[in-house]
Amino acid sequence: MNTPNGPVLISLDDESAPSPAEAPPVPDLTQPDPKGQAMMTVASLGAHQPSQLAKWFWRLLLALITTLVSLAAWNYVTALIASNPLLGWAVSGLIALFVLVCLLIAIKELAAFARLSRVDALHHQAKTALAEDDLAQARKVSDSLVKLYQGREDTRWGRENLREKRDEIFDASGVFQHAETTLMAPLDMAAQREVEAAARQVATVTALVPLALADVGAALTANLRMIRRIAEIYGGRSGTLGSWRLTRAVMSHLVATGAVAVGDDMLEPILGGGLLGKLSRRFGEGMVNGALTARVGVAAMEVCRPLPFGEGKRPTASAIVRTALTGLFQSDKP
Repeated sequence: MNTPNGPVLISLDDESAPSPAEAPPVPDLTQPDPKGQAMMTVASLGAHQPSQLAKWFWRLLLALITTLVSLAAWNYVTALIASNPLLGWAVSGLIALFVLVCLLIAIKELAAFARLSRVDALHHQAKTALAEDDLAQARKVSDSLVKLYQGREDTRWGRENLREKRDEIFDASGVFQHAETTLMAPLDMAAQREVEAAARQVATVTALVPLALADVGAALTANLRMIRRIAEIYGGRSGTLGSWRLTRAVMSHLVATGAVAVGDDMLEPILGGGLLGKLSRRFGEGMVNGALTARVGVAAMEVCRPLPFGEGKRPTASAIVRTALTGLFQSDKP
């Protein structure tokens, strides 16, 4: 019998056989997976600890510049008074007003540091009282919380409720649970909204702005603003130097714990399995940078909050990312 030389058609009776259209896409090996380079850079900058030699260099340089500027201003004003007394005294008044404003700014920064220290002390006292089940210490922390938020209208109902129920709870955990529900819950929601907004902003700028270092600048600015707003929400108005101090504390904690890395498991609730690899390079970086910003925000909430989070109360970065970034990309889930 002769064997035909033409093509052979083999029919598959099994209708459940996979279709070529269902095969996964061939990965693009020319581009690495997005790693959130902008947020990695911001974390490195924030967590960097200058050496003692560098600190002394900047201190001495600042002292030298201040001395030279003061001497130059003094000589200029005295010479101007000698030549034109009226104009000289007017310039002296302007310099005096400038110095007064600088002193007021310095006082404001010192007050901000004192307020941050007060919030931090409350946090440690609450942790100690909870660990030792110290009812007296827990009630003392509760009274301090009422004083901390005194004058804020958004906490009026929580403060009044906390004050009324103070003597009706007879265990430390109950005192803190009541404070969580009545006083801290609205503040937690406001802080979480700030984190969501910052994550959305960083993701959008990274994905849509192709300029070099624009994503780093946007991530740094958004994270500084987010940390400052979270501190203000929880009652620790940070000021300029205080914001940088908080940022360094948050970033150092994240770097030390290895939390500046994000995986597909964190983004899967939004994107669906494997969709991160299908996105373009810029959009993938935007998603990862937004997720890392959410993780920074959760750490900032833990640092700035006067009470430690109770069991089951701590927000998760994945939940914040799901709320903040859902809709920026279409999921492959039906």
